Amino acid sequence: MGRRGRACVVVLGDLGRSPRMQYQALSLARQMSLEVDVVAYGGSKPHAAILEHPSIHIHTMTQWPTIPRGLPKVLKPVLLLLKPLIQFFMLLWFLCVKIASPDVFLVQNPPSVPTLVAVKWASSLRRSAFIVDWHNFGYTLLSLSLGRRSHFVSIYRWIEKYYGKMANGSLCVTQAMQHELAQNWGIKATVLYDQPPEFFHPTSLEEKHELFCRLNKILHQPLGVQDCVSNARMEGQKADETIFTSLAGTDVFLKPNRPALVVSSTSWTPDEDFGILLEAALMYDRRVAAILNEDDSTNEEAFLKEISDGKQYLYPRLLFIITGKGPDKERYEEKIRRLRLKRVAFRTMWLSAEDYPLLLGSADLGVCLHTSSSGLDLPMKVVDMFGCGLPVCAVSYSCIEELVKVEKNGLLFSSSSELADQLLMLLKGFPDDSDVLKKLRNGTLEMGLSARWATEWEEHAKLLITEVISQFDD
Repeated sequence: MGRRGRACVVVLGDLGRSPRMQYQALSLARQMSLEVDVVAYGGSKPHAAILEHPSIHIHTMTQWPTIPRGLPKVLKPVLLLLKPLIQFFMLLWFLCVKIASPDVFLVQNPPSVPTLVAVKWASSLRRSAFIVDWHNFGYTLLSLSLGRRSHFVSIYRWIEKYYGKMANGSLCVTQAMQHELAQNWGIKATVLYDQPPEFFHPTSLEEKHELFCRLNKILHQPLGVQDCVSNARMEGQKADETIFTSLAGTDVFLKPNRPALVVSSTSWTPDEDFGILLEAALMYDRRVAAILNEDDSTNEEAFLKEISDGKQYLYPRLLFIITGKGPDKERYEEKIRRLRLKRVAFRTMWLSAEDYPLLLGSADLGVCLHTSSSGLDLPMKVVDMFGCGLPVCAVSYSCIEELVKVEKNGLLFSSSSELADQLLMLLKGFPDDSDVLKKLRNGTLEMGLSARWATEWEEHAKLLITEVISQFDD
């Protein structure tokens, strides 16, 4: 596999929040038997499989500090120029001095500036091959904050295209992106679809119970006022009980009147309109009340007492667990605190790389709000959900049907009202008589069995990387 049998994976971001690049590093080490250096920012903890692999070596760069909100506007353009310059020299230092010379650099895009420039320079200086893994277009993400007409966006796009074309090979995440790169950028890319690795799988009853026991405290802590989950806790609840499960001897049982668990993962950024989910939750709450002929005078304490006594309703309570970190998290948490919902509760949290797949495998439904700044990438969070056998309701956009097959493994929506309708349809009769939801789950499980990251990588990425290294060596 080349002179040195070594690869370098470059991520100008938090490695723990870059699952695809973690999987790339694992595959390079496992499936090509390469020594792998990963150059990235720290922050969130990567998966244990990365940390424990003897051939993977993580090199952590110092992260650029967050720009203070009160900074004078006149200084912002200066920092916009200063930040990539400092990042550029830091990258060069790591790629040319700190690590051993690799056969190939594999770099995540975006961000494009200064990453592509630095990696191209480093590959020339070290006589190594250079492959770009296109997750999205960096200039489209920048345009969300600066606008499409910004000169900065135009310059960014030129740099992204110019240096992207200089790569020795390219991977991308969708056929739509492959077409865009070929037609308008002059770049030939190989499609490497995101697929779940082996640690994303359906969760057993025992694993669910252990997870909910670990999360029990945070699940009973509402965002603001008490809600239908925190208030429904029985005073005499046993230590081996959770909101969702109970233990009888050594056997675990799912409670028949448990809330439906709906999971959404978000980076709390402008390309995900979390307001859609809040509006849909409000509509679900109001529509269920109307269907059951309840009004504002209906005694909430009596409702919670009935839940504690084990009563089941035609439409279940909903517990939304929202995972992830990002800039808009606090703003939306404040909006959640102002909601007054009878049958719906929200929790926000950040889970370890080991607990996150367990949560997905324990949930009843996933929701994805990703819309894509370019309209050409796919949400990896949905791939993870499918790997755990979890059906998904996702926002509809141009290429999402490359991933979500309507009425087979999920549904698509374009508004909060549509999402509310889907929640009502899927969860009616939950948990035993929700036939439409069961059909989607079965379809998700069937489709998920045939799609795994290692297989996809072996068929597409390994061939490209091998060819690029051998051509570069000749």
